[in-house]
Amino acid sequence: MAGILIIAHAPLASALRECVSHIYGGCPARIGAIDVAPDQDTAALVHTARERLEPLREENGMLVLTDLFGATPSNIAAQLVGPKVRVVAGVNLSMLIKAVCYRSVPLDTLVEKVLSGGSKGILEVGAGAPTTPTTSH
Repeated sequence: MAGILIIAHAPLASALRECVSHIYGGCPARIGAIDVAPDQDTAALVHTARERLEPLREENGMLVLTDLFGATPSNIAAQLVGPKVRVVAGVNLSMLIKAVCYRSVPLDTLVEKVLSGGSKGILEVGAGAPTTPTTSH
């Protein structure tokens, strides 16, 4: 099972974690969140992220989800990449739910599922949109 750490602009990381808690009736184990405020020291946040990573780590490794590629949270997350630590940018709720559902698969497969879930969760709602949702976990 993979641990999950969300690093995003404040308050998105905590909000996404709370959404998972709402959906599952409580937050599944080993899911952490770091909200990055505009005035925080980046070096200190990298240190904090490394400290938060270890207690969340599972035998399958770690998945770090971040919001905007190239922004401060993503740059912090990129410094965590290592053996059994993968980082995916562009987090959305669909991606996070996919991560929670598939966290017991091998880390490479988990990353594939998360990328697919994130993009497939983006749909136009309304005229011309599919009339029945296509959800698959």
